[in-house]
This record gives sequence, C-alpha cells and structure tokens, in this order.
Amino acid sequence: MIALPWTFLALLTLGYGLALSYGHLDWRAAISVMLLLTAGFTARQHVIPGLRILGHGLFIVLALALALHWLPGFHNGRGIALQRFSENAIPFSMFLNLDKPLIGFWLLLACPWIVGRCPLRSFLYATALALTLSAVLALGGALLMGVIAWAPKWPDQGWLWMVNNLLLVTLVEEALFRGYIQGGLSRIMKNLPRGENLALLLASLIFGLAHAGAGWQWVVLASLAGIGYGVAYRFGGLGAAILSHFGLNLMHFALFTYPMAG
Repeated sequence: MIALPWTFLALLTLGYGLALSYGHLDWRAAISVMLLLTAGFTARQHVIPGLRILGHGLFIVLALALALHWLPGFHNGRGIALQRFSENAIPFSMFLNLDKPLIGFWLLLACPWIVGRCPLRSFLYATALALTLSAVLALGGALLMGVIAWAPKWPDQGWLWMVNNLLLVTLVEEALFRGYIQGGLSRIMKNLPRGENLALLLASLIFGLAHAGAGWQWVVLASLAGIGYGVAYRFGGLGAAILSHFGLNLMHFALFTYPMAG
C-alpha cells in the first residue's frame, strides 16, 4: 500500500500559503473546495464502481476550470509586475495562483498512487537522464526554432519566481500530467503491448496541447519536454518528474530568453 505523500503535501501547503499571503479568498472559493471533496469521496468509494468514474469525471472538469481560472472566489495576487527580463524578450508577469494548487491537493489526497516508489539510485539516475533529455529536445528545439536565445541573467525577482515555479506550477502540473494522466493510462493499458510507452507518449501530447495558447511551437516543445518528464516518472517516480521539469524551467529562466523572444 502506498503511504500518503506527506512531503509533497507539505511543499504544496507551503506554496499555497505563500500565494495566500499575496492575495485573499472569498466565500465563493468554498464552492470549489466542496465540489473537490465530493469528487474525492466519490472517486475513492469502492461500493459502486460507476460512481468512481463520475468522481474522476467531476475532478477533470474542476481541474480544467481551476487551471483556466474560471471558478470564482480566488483573487490571485501579482507576484512579478509586467517587465522584460532581457532586451529581446517579450514582457512577462507572474501571478501567485490560489486556485491551481487545489488540483495538486486533490490528486495527492485522493490518488496517492500517483507518487510511486523507487530506490534512491533509480530516482537520481532517472532525474539526471530526464533533465538531459528534456534540455536537449526542448531547449535545443527552441534554439533551432528561434523561440529563445542565449541570455544569462538572475533578476531580483528570481527567487520568488523559483519558489512559485516549483511549488505552485511544476509540482501541480507533474501531479496532473505525469501522475494522474500517465499513471492512470498506464494502469488502464497495462495489459497492452508496450502500454506504458503509449501512456507516456499520450500524456506528453496532452501536456503539449495544454500549451496551445502560446502557439504551435510551444505545443511541439512542451510535448518533447513531456517525453523527458515521462521517462523520469516511469523510472524515478513523481519526485523525479518534478525535479526534471523544474530543472528545465530553471535553465530556461536563468540562461535563455524568458519567456520567449519578441
């Protein structure tokens, strides 16, 4: 039996508290929390199998709405004002979101199997391999496309960006795309030939499509990066996927045009 991932929950709670300190909630946010609790209890019950499917379906709808900031009651504070980090970059601003972390809370509480277990050596090897693979595919591809350029920097807001990206972005996204989607597809397709490989590729494609708002280049690049994160998750667990994703984002932020060339 997989133990409740208290480490990840503690990190997510820390990030949520940080975001909360820059904004506030109103009573309408309780509606989202209650709906998530309903989805969680329904998805974890074992009496009526059909209700479990409905619980997961409700969660998917809520996750989409939370990620797109459609649900009321969350007043996300601006952590970084609109500015350019390098002269050839498009302007960037950052909000400390209060709604999106609820996705990660739900997943870690309702689906603790997404974390997985592996030996420390496998975790370290998977993280190193995946970060290298993702950097070559995604950052290398972005350089070839002209989407980014070499632009080393560390702005004053870099530490705030780093904490936000690790706790409120990367952890939540990997719990959803690798833990829930790739892990769930792997469980569903476990009896198919190369089912785990197919699950990895499908999760990577879905991750890429989630970046469609930034343009087709980012769909391609995010899909390629997702392959690396998927390798990390498959052989090193959720922690390896989070660290490889965060490592790539940190390299992009500190060493190249961020978020992209203008």
